[in-house]
Amino acid sequence: MEEQQPKASKFMLNYGLILGLVSVVFGVMLYTQKMHYEMSTPIIVISILLSVVAIFLGINAYKKANGGYLTISEALKIGVGIALVSAIISLLYQYLLVNFIEPDFMDKAIEMAKPKAFEQNPSMTEEQWEQGVAMQKSLGWLRYPIGLIFSCVIGLVVGLITGLILKKSKSEY
Repeated sequence: MEEQQPKASKFMLNYGLILGLVSVVFGVMLYTQKMHYEMSTPIIVISILLSVVAIFLGINAYKKANGGYLTISEALKIGVGIALVSAIISLLYQYLLVNFIEPDFMDKAIEMAKPKAFEQNPSMTEEQWEQGVAMQKSLGWLRYPIGLIFSCVIGLVVGLITGLILKKSKSEY
């Protein structure tokens, strides 16, 4: 009798939900500390590390449930699945934050970015700044599909690296 292979979707959903909830808690923490406007390097690094850890743990749990066996394609699938589920949850939080919790979020973020932009580009005129702001506001919806794609790419890369490290094929003897 052959062992039944565990469903990868169970691991994608469970670890994706965990990562999504941890990301929302991290976002709420940033919001309460009034740090949600800045996308500083430490904040980005922590966000990526959270994703890497959750994806690695999810793939490793699948491997254990699968009798210690894992293929690279399974690792890729689980990595992208976890990233996709968590990205949907995180983007829902972002949507709620920007549109309902703090409707003037974009205006405040733009206002805070203005001095830095003029410091980095001293030749920029006020008119160029206003054009850039208008374009950013009209294309603001793009942050959601871009966030989804970026998250899936991270899941793909982490899944590939984890798959290469943890792969173990069933022998055909």
